[in-house]
Amino acid sequence: MAAGSAIQIPSRLPLLLTQEGVLLPGSTMRTSVDSPRNMQLVRSRLLKGTSLRSTIIGVIPNTSDPTSDCDDLPALHRIGTAALAVQVVGSNWPKPHYTLLVTGLCRFQILQLLKEKPYPVAEVEQLDRLEQFTNQQKPEEGLGELSEQCYKYAVQLVEMLDMSVPAVAKLRHLLDSLPREALPDILTSIIRTSNQEKLQILDAVRLEERFKMTIPLLVRQIEGLKLLQKTRKPKQDDDKRVVAIRPNRRINHIPSTTEDEEEEDQDDVVMLEKKIRASSMSEQALKVCLKEIKRLKKMPQSMPEYALTRNYLELMVELPWNKSTKDRLEIRAARILLDNDHYAMEKLKKRVLEYLAVRQLKNNLKGPILCFVGPPGVGKTSVGRSVAKTLGREFHRIALGGVCDQSDIRGHRRTYVGSMPGRIINGLKTVGVNNPVFLLDEVDKLGKSLQGDPAAALLEVLDPEQNHSFTDHYLNVAFDLSQVLFIATANTTATIPPALLDRMEIIQVPGYTQEEKIEIAHRHLIPKQLEQHGLTPQQIQIPQVTTLDIITRYTREAGVRSLDRRLGAICRAVAVKVAEGQHKDAKPDRAEGADGEDCKEHVAEDAKPESIGDAADLALPPEMPILIDFHALKDILGPPMYEMEVSERLSQPGVAIGLAWTPLGGEIMFVEASRMDGEGQLTLTGQLGDVMKESAHLAISWLRSNAKRYQLTNASGSFDLLDNTDIHLHFPAGAVTKDGPSAGVTIATCLASLFSGRLVCSDVAMTGEITLRGLVLPVGGIKDKVLAAHRAGLKRIIIPRRNEKDLEEIAVNVRQDLTFVMASCLDEVLNAAFDGGFAVQPKGERLNSKL
Repeated sequence: MAAGSAIQIPSRLPLLLTQEGVLLPGSTMRTSVDSPRNMQLVRSRLLKGTSLRSTIIGVIPNTSDPTSDCDDLPALHRIGTAALAVQVVGSNWPKPHYTLLVTGLCRFQILQLLKEKPYPVAEVEQLDRLEQFTNQQKPEEGLGELSEQCYKYAVQLVEMLDMSVPAVAKLRHLLDSLPREALPDILTSIIRTSNQEKLQILDAVRLEERFKMTIPLLVRQIEGLKLLQKTRKPKQDDDKRVVAIRPNRRINHIPSTTEDEEEEDQDDVVMLEKKIRASSMSEQALKVCLKEIKRLKKMPQSMPEYALTRNYLELMVELPWNKSTKDRLEIRAARILLDNDHYAMEKLKKRVLEYLAVRQLKNNLKGPILCFVGPPGVGKTSVGRSVAKTLGREFHRIALGGVCDQSDIRGHRRTYVGSMPGRIINGLKTVGVNNPVFLLDEVDKLGKSLQGDPAAALLEVLDPEQNHSFTDHYLNVAFDLSQVLFIATANTTATIPPALLDRMEIIQVPGYTQEEKIEIAHRHLIPKQLEQHGLTPQQIQIPQVTTLDIITRYTREAGVRSLDRRLGAICRAVAVKVAEGQHKDAKPDRAEGADGEDCKEHVAEDAKPESIGDAADLALPPEMPILIDFHALKDILGPPMYEMEVSERLSQPGVAIGLAWTPLGGEIMFVEASRMDGEGQLTLTGQLGDVMKESAHLAISWLRSNAKRYQLTNASGSFDLLDNTDIHLHFPAGAVTKDGPSAGVTIATCLASLFSGRLVCSDVAMTGEITLRGLVLPVGGIKDKVLAAHRAGLKRIIIPRRNEKDLEEIAVNVRQDLTFVMASCLDEVLNAAFDGGFAVQPKGERLNSKL
């Protein structure tokens, strides 16, 4: 009987593609699973399967190029081995993978490939069982001679080994109990053969061919053992002499397994040396590695330094010194891909396409250091992932938030216990190529400690003129990083050291307008949330009017993260109603929608009984699709969190609206002022920084010096505004620290309103820095500030005249909704901030003529 003749395998088998070895029937192999298709097969079939048939898989040797990064399924080998998965072990280091222990059962032939994704499944035909049936019908005369000859060579080979080893003794007994038909497969897997030779044995369907191929392999192995024994004979004679000289000394028996382990380690060191010589590392690195391998050969294995040196050499072999991926330089395809993945971001996508165009014209361009700066939630990290996808490069993200040790970047020196390379070298080892896209996330949140400054360690990494010879402390040899495309992300450039900032090209990624948020929600966010919650467009409908209500009344942000969370809350609430509607019968609630249609269902996010009605009222299945309108939003998300409060805050003199920039985007900022009898003191509250305090003193000084021109008096009628008067300036939201130079014009306008008794226009916001002479100087963050004013419903914005060029970055539809006033001095600001202007009112005086 053949080894696999008693086994009936399923007619359909999932296929596991192995890269490192060839599995033969009757043998056992341990293989690593890390490709997406193979990992999906393990998760779906082996980890969830309970029956024996579910653990039988087809093992196919992958004969395609292992360096190919194509997502398509390679051409499958025609013959494979049906195998039983004996053990599955999972691990997350250095990347997620499984290790399978599989035992070969029998051969099979692929008849038809049924599906490719998520893992390949094929219709197969069992071969060994058919072959055994043929042999029983027509026995061949030469087959018996071949099997006997193969058996004799196998016995000779085993007897040449040390029979005192238990494994060798078991192998000798196994030869007698094995059927002769199983000898070729099992012997080929035991002796030292190449994968190509094993593949030839696997393809030999006829048993006679298998015997004819196996016998030369056995003869070669026997001759090699004979040659090895001749070389060891003098050493054994020397050992006998030592025993003869000291007959009284008791010689304990040393197990040969220790010698075998030493020989295996020596063989591994020889193989490691071959890999080092075959690798394409630099001359300096090769010289260091060869020196270390010589030390390793002389070093006892018991020394702690042995393992450290070996780990170092294995890392040097695994690093991609010259291995790289080929860029996909198709500008049109890249433009389409970026437009599909990200809406808006025109400036950023333009810069990426410029990089691709230059790479297409000149192949040896050094990788630029791009830094995306913008508020959270605008898609900086996802753009970096899309850039890698566009180029066809490997992507690796390095989170730098909170890193305060320079060894995280440069690595530890090998003299330290537990030393390891830095994150840059580790990332190159993980991706396996020397030209990936590295995303250095949150580079503005690096810290400092007693272990050094990691921002200073990044200076060499992020310098295109120096990183071609980056030296990691662990490697201690130069590595070329010039082909790596580094992309850094940050919320602000204020906390990045100037030397590090100088090495990067800053690309501002501002917040989104309301129209852009609506487009992003309906193109990306809503489909993603529907998929995550198991809903379909036929079950839920969110009109654009509802999306605008969510943006204006429930979120106030520059990005779209809060919007994404609100849409997720709506989908969860609808999922509850859809699930309940499949089992209960009741009358659905109806509410008049904001767009004239009935809202079919609304439930509260927390599902409180008083908010969704009694259980008895949840009845008939809701009509599909469930429409989400303003009433449904109120039931699900609660009352609106933000209301338009601008007109209410400006109902009395002494209040003005300013614009501020924060790392989270632009914000509107109210400034309030009041006066009372006192001794001329100026009080400032609201957690202000030194710069804003100076702006307040500048504004009051300018108003005091120009009080007569504008006929401004205090409560007692004096032109000295601080005569017997105290002034209190307050910036609401006192829990938030505020600082910056852009509040000068707002403070001056607020104080002018206070002393004149006139109201500032309720639809006006302003920003700008002032001087003691009343000039208005330019400020930064104009786009973020304008978007904040647009979100708040303001119509007129006063900005410095020298910031007029910054308006080109603002979308056309936003500019059409707003009126911009360019001011170069405080006189123009006051004229634009009050109805009817704030013109100078000179007091008429009679002059006596002296003629």
